[in-house]
Amino acid sequence: MTAFVVLFVVAVVPLAPTEAVLIGCGVLAASGELSLIAVIAVAALGCTLSDFVNFGVGRRLGLRALERVGRRPGPRAVVAWTADKLATRGESILVAVRFVPGGGLVGAVLAGSLRWPVRRFAPIAVVGATLWSAYTAALGYFGGQVFTDPVVAALVSFAVATLVGVPIGMAVRAAQRRVVDAAAAA
Repeated sequence: MTAFVVLFVVAVVPLAPTEAVLIGCGVLAASGELSLIAVIAVAALGCTLSDFVNFGVGRRLGLRALERVGRRPGPRAVVAWTADKLATRGESILVAVRFVPGGGLVGAVLAGSLRWPVRRFAPIAVVGATLWSAYTAALGYFGGQVFTDPVVAALVSFAVATLVGVPIGMAVRAAQRRVVDAAAAA
């Protein structure tokens, strides 16, 4: 029960190390100490709740909610890129951006800032949080199935998550650079 409470609290707090805790819970599920379905459900619920809080912040503060983030060119580019993509392919971008570190927070705040209706945002938040939670917990679970030592299983799972995340991060950084370069040229 303690693991579920910790997982939920970490999932609700923006920018907390949810991925690390979720992978660890996936490893525990592989050893039979936790239910994998329950791990995914708790993480998805916490992440969805966090998305709704961030969406509400965006609704109340508008783009001012991201001013502090937007002071540096890299994060400013993430905001600009995500805002542009939300305008053209909003639903799929909100799900995809969940897999970029900090992307779930930025996407939710932007959706709120752009005055998306809650009925449009809600199902996308649930789908994105659930897919990300399932993916991340599964990494820990499969690591725990392959390696009997939980520390090794967690480390290998983190390594796999990094190997998957690096190309995604590189693609986002390239898109960011194009946005920053285009803004500087204008």
